Amino acid sequence: MNGWVRPGRCGVLADVPPARVVDEAADVAACWRERAERAEGQVVELGARVAELSEQVAVLSRMLFGRSSEKNRPAPGAEDGAAEPGGSPVPDGRYLPGQGGQPARRGQRPGSRGPGRRDYSHLDTREQIHDVPAEARVCAGCAAGFELLGAETSEQIDWQVTITRIVHRRLRYRRRCACPGPRTVIAPVPAKPVGKSRFTAGFLARLLYDRYVLGLPVHRIVRSLAACGFDVAEGTVHGALKATADLLTGLEAAILARNAQAVHVHADETGWRVFEQVDGKAGHRWWLWVFLAADTVVFRMDPTRSMTVLERHFGVDRTEQALPEGRRLVLSTDFYTAYQALARMEGVDPLWCWAHIRRYFIRAGDAHVQLRHWRDRWVQRIADLYLAHRAIAAAEVGSTAHAEATDAFDQALTTMDTARQEQAALYSLHPAARKVLATLDREWDGLLRHRDFPDIDLDNNSAERALRTPVIGRKNSYGSHAEWAAHLAARVWTITATAERNHREPLTYLTEYLNACAATGGKAPEGPALDRFLPWIPDPSDTTGSRDHDPHKINPPGPSP
Repeated sequence: MNGWVRPGRCGVLADVPPARVVDEAADVAACWRERAERAEGQVVELGARVAELSEQVAVLSRMLFGRSSEKNRPAPGAEDGAAEPGGSPVPDGRYLPGQGGQPARRGQRPGSRGPGRRDYSHLDTREQIHDVPAEARVCAGCAAGFELLGAETSEQIDWQVTITRIVHRRLRYRRRCACPGPRTVIAPVPAKPVGKSRFTAGFLARLLYDRYVLGLPVHRIVRSLAACGFDVAEGTVHGALKATADLLTGLEAAILARNAQAVHVHADETGWRVFEQVDGKAGHRWWLWVFLAADTVVFRMDPTRSMTVLERHFGVDRTEQALPEGRRLVLSTDFYTAYQALARMEGVDPLWCWAHIRRYFIRAGDAHVQLRHWRDRWVQRIADLYLAHRAIAAAEVGSTAHAEATDAFDQALTTMDTARQEQAALYSLHPAARKVLATLDREWDGLLRHRDFPDIDLDNNSAERALRTPVIGRKNSYGSHAEWAAHLAARVWTITATAERNHREPLTYLTEYLNACAATGGKAPEGPALDRFLPWIPDPSDTTGSRDHDPHKINPPGPSP
């Protein structure tokens, strides 16, 4: 039989020419090569996807379960979270030695002078006399009485919450003569901040304080009141909160106007839920913005995260692409696109956050073990920048120390600039490191501009700390059930945070303001009556001591990178 044979279907042999066999073999080989290449491409793609997901898992695990990278930093060359032997980390990157090779404990150091016991003599005081039993004050042998020698004094602090029902009896008098005039007179109506409400100004102030400053949900407030003997419906509490909203608008507007004219502002935003369907808004995701100035703090609740919020706050005309009246603004923020768009306008000097760029290096080292040494080197460079910045703030302008600190600050920036350019040119650089350096290169001008403003913080941590109180409230109540409640929350935070920034105790401040509203017949004070409640204006008539209290500041000093 001429030619090649191969088994046919059902075992029948078929004659196949040699050339056709070669062509079919080539086709089969090409088919398998194509499948192999496609499989290799899928393996590479899946490997990249696995690496991407592993990086996300490492970053999210660090954010959820790990320690803050800005509170606990390793010593140079140490692993994550590990301090030098016999030392413990402190905010400025130094390490305090411990005893016996153990890290130093937190708290007061042995032998140091403590703050002493606090004086509570200003509290309401009630004395209780504890006497020795009569039979123990006589001699058992001769029955002679003991002589009083003195007393030993100690004190305790008691905590009692009292809900008081105030019954107002307005006395009425009738004229007994025939002279012209009204036949009867009656005592004036008691002052109320809300006309038809039973609640006093102090009660409403406490309600606002517990709900928004302490972040307690309404149902917890109701339970707390019930435990004190006051059984009230949640709807009644909601109604009282809603009734106070209009009383605070004038004060909020004054704070907002002053904040919008500030020369330097820290800005940030966070998500918020509003569970009311609003026309033109899909979903329930809103945004809470914060604008932190020297003596004011403004919170804005808005359904968008767009630049229109910034334009509305600062009065920017998009057509002119400039701030109104030729004013200038120094804006400290992160790298969000809305802030970058505002920074391109005339008169705006952006200062990007060094803490944010530092977090990119931290996350790259968390996701890739081979980048940890590279990460530590960059973290150390940024730490040198912070140390030089603190030295500038601590030194007197014009002194030798100030000049040396300024030179060290410039040198730290120059070192980072050289390092980023050299490393970006490396062909073998890890893709994750290249991505971080690309972000650093893109935002370098805004980071470098801190050289022109050495007296301003290198980061935007103060704005993030200002959002702590709202975030705690968000975790406790998941957001706001109505639009008016969301705007009221931002309004109260604006007022209380501004009061705290000016060292005014917020509960006392709210009580005084609502008492003033009650004195004007349930209307918000205006003009000079409102000026006395502007926290940045000293009030010479303030005799309540509300400024003597030192509250928790809205931006308490914390460790920086």
